[in-house]
Amino acid sequence: MTIFIGLNFIAYFHAYKFTHFDINSIEKTGNPKELTTIEKTKTLIFGVNNPKPLNKTLPTQNFETIILNSDKRIECWNIKSINSKGTVILFHGYGGEKSSLLDKSNIFLNLGYNTLLVDFMGSGASEGNQTTIGFHESKQVKESIEYLKKKGEKNIYLFGTSMGAVAILKAIDEFKLEPKGIIIECPFGSMYKTVSARFETMNAPTFPMAGLLMFWGGIQNGFWAFGHNPSEYAKNIYCPTLLMYGEQDEKVSRQEIDEIFRNLKGKKQLELYSKAGHENYLIKYNEQWTNNVSAFLE
Repeated sequence: MTIFIGLNFIAYFHAYKFTHFDINSIEKTGNPKELTTIEKTKTLIFGVNNPKPLNKTLPTQNFETIILNSDKRIECWNIKSINSKGTVILFHGYGGEKSSLLDKSNIFLNLGYNTLLVDFMGSGASEGNQTTIGFHESKQVKESIEYLKKKGEKNIYLFGTSMGAVAILKAIDEFKLEPKGIIIECPFGSMYKTVSARFETMNAPTFPMAGLLMFWGGIQNGFWAFGHNPSEYAKNIYCPTLLMYGEQDEKVSRQEIDEIFRNLKGKKQLELYSKAGHENYLIKYNEQWTNNVSAFLE
């Protein structure tokens, strides 16, 4: 009984730190592979040190700051392209913020599309410090589309990386959205698998801790984490989809990607980057990524 209580105590702290950024800290826990044994032990017991991600730079183009009033105050950057073909809304990954999407925004702008870059709740200049790994963020995807539609935009595409991709899949499934197309990078197949991957990178057993973290994370954030499965959301995706994946990804397996791709119902395309991990694909594959996106949009 004592061991069971202790495991729940540890899982509770892990879940909170996983889903709540620290607004008073600036130092993030390092790569698990580079931590000492003592540092790994401390992290396994008390969870990661997770500072709130802040925007690091501003767009070089003229831009407008947009505020969406969701459950939280959501900040976006609206950047216009001359004679635009439509608008691409960009959503960042876990621990990211909208300034991390500026390099991809620039590519979309060069291709002739306006861009709307979104800080999810708890990140960048948006309100709060909470993240739900794409679950409640799906509502912010919906509200971003609604904002553009009210402005008269009809050609709306969605781009999301990691958690941003998950939020897109859930939003389309839940709210029956109909974007012109979506471009998604490395979405996990299920919440349980992505939580398990965190323990695996620490060389720690996933059972029972992954399940306990899921349980307490759901309790703390008001949703059933075991039902947060993008591979299931994909079954209700009928719009054209470009799915992208780095084959060296240690956080999302090829099996998860294949399941999501198999479940997609509309016109779909899978692009693989053989030497990329769970990272910004432009670092190693700028030209290939640009060509893949350009061909998809055309």
